[in-house]
Amino acid sequence: MSSANSATPLAVASLPCQRPSSFFVFPSPFSPPQTPLSCRKFLCLSLSRLVSSRSRVVAGAAPATALSSETEKKRVLIINTDSGGHAVIGFYFARELLGAGHEVTILTVGDEGSDKMKKPPFTRFSELVSAGGRTVWGSPADVGKVVGSATFDVVLDNNGKDLDAVKPVADWAKSSGAEQFLFISSAGIYKTTDEIPHVEGDPVKDDAGHAAVERYIADLSFGSWAIFRPQYMIGSGNNKDCEEWFFDRIVRGRPVPIPGSGMQLTNISHVRDLSSMLSLAVADPIASSQKIFNCVSDRAVTFNGLVKLCAQAAGLEAKIIHYDPKSVGVDARKAFPFRNMHFYAEPRAAKEILGWSSTTNLPEDLKERFDEYVSIGRDKKQIQFDIDDKILESLKVAVAVAV
Repeated sequence: MSSANSATPLAVASLPCQRPSSFFVFPSPFSPPQTPLSCRKFLCLSLSRLVSSRSRVVAGAAPATALSSETEKKRVLIINTDSGGHAVIGFYFARELLGAGHEVTILTVGDEGSDKMKKPPFTRFSELVSAGGRTVWGSPADVGKVVGSATFDVVLDNNGKDLDAVKPVADWAKSSGAEQFLFISSAGIYKTTDEIPHVEGDPVKDDAGHAAVERYIADLSFGSWAIFRPQYMIGSGNNKDCEEWFFDRIVRGRPVPIPGSGMQLTNISHVRDLSSMLSLAVADPIASSQKIFNCVSDRAVTFNGLVKLCAQAAGLEAKIIHYDPKSVGVDARKAFPFRNMHFYAEPRAAKEILGWSSTTNLPEDLKERFDEYVSIGRDKKQIQFDIDDKILESLKVAVAVAV
């Protein structure tokens, strides 16, 4: 990847980075010190430095984590998925852009009247409309027909996972004159390695659908393009079960079955961090151009630690049971919401190129999620634990039956 040129002047407001101490959340030992700043004419930054062979050659940038109201106003189109954990990214990104005075249209896959739209974050789209945003529904393959004669400076694809899905959007964006194209990829495309965390530049699975999309976008010669690779996320409005899986067991006094030792490291980021990283790329298309960013927080947590933090958020105790999936005859992918391995990426490029910093605070963010969990009455819902019961029966662990 090529290095960024001098970044344009940028006025931004910094968000505080909250780093509570916890015996279960670890700062990355690989994080380099913050790049010192250097000012030149018109406050443009051109200091470059060489990082390790596992990183890109990157340019320094003004420290920032949020858009300023003084940033050049742009017309932004967000192609948003209609399901899964990524849907909430588009919502937060649209809200942040609107708050900074940008024009935002969010095109959600499918039909406005579908059952999927009865769940968050779609039930909160009225917040975007109230802020001046436009919400439309349709097929990304027909994006030109859906948005009509509207033109955009920036297009974000937060939907496609393969070239068949993204190519029509990218081709339309290029032909319609979009200056910047952003793509939500996945940190899951990194090849398994003995050296963690994953950093930008590490080998990826060539046959991964996201990888093919990344290569295609790079070849389209947009004025500016950038790739973002998220992992697991947390935040109000997320409709994919992650932390809820733990709450379901903790509030019912059930053991929490964890595959392996429970010391596997993973990364969970608040979606506001993902949104702020994307927003910085919009604010500085020169610095972010032709770059890949791990769209993650800068701390890791163990599976055991996550159980304990969820219990802490709920104000309850948790009983952890470890098991070997193969021995008990279950598929860990169906029995547990996270990959049963170390899966941990580091946001090195975003820190060095965009001056981004994380605000994810798992103990506090999990409290927010637990409050929502209770508010929708999920703690009282009837839930089946068939796979859990198979695991616990194999381990001869008794489960108290609620009366």
